[in-house]
Amino acid sequence: MLKGDKIGLRARHEDDIPVLRTELYDDVVIGSRAEGGPWRPITPGAKDPRLFVDDKEQGHVPFSVVELEGGSLVGTATLWGIDNHHRSAHIGLGLLPSARGKGYSTDVVAVLCHYGFVVRGMRRLQIETLADNTAMLRSAERNGFVREGVLRSSAWVLGEFLDEVLLGLLAEEWEPSLKGWAVGRGAVDSGAALG
Repeated sequence: MLKGDKIGLRARHEDDIPVLRTELYDDVVIGSRAEGGPWRPITPGAKDPRLFVDDKEQGHVPFSVVELEGGSLVGTATLWGIDNHHRSAHIGLGLLPSARGKGYSTDVVAVLCHYGFVVRGMRRLQIETLADNTAMLRSAERNGFVREGVLRSSAWVLGEFLDEVLLGLLAEEWEPSLKGWAVGRGAVDSGAALG
């Protein structure tokens, strides 16, 4: 498990799937805003590709997000579009409605940055989010991401085109905020933050 200050990122467990499906993906509004395509229902018992993990897929690493205090499932996080040649990847996350507004998203972004830059050796991480997603924009910017542009009317969401904001962070710009993960420290100290 990768640990932040408030949350941990761990492997997806079978019993996470019904909760994530019900609270994130079965909701038409939440699902439509989070996905790159139109919302559609998934048949109960079907292997929903957004939730089931293919351990052989190297370009997409999904995590379940849990509270460190108590271990409750609070969402999902992903490093996706991993390009080992260009050493770049994208960050994505989704928190259950009951977990929003508690500072978890800032912590999730910090842990994903650690995973991307330190564990995977990426040079660039990128986030694309709807322009009205102030929580994600704030979480990204608190972790050092820079707004690089606006993709005007690029997302069709529930009957209207919305702008998306593109944010980027380079490894040399990243300032680890998690205890024990300071740049230049040895692998032993960095590993202390891992569970």
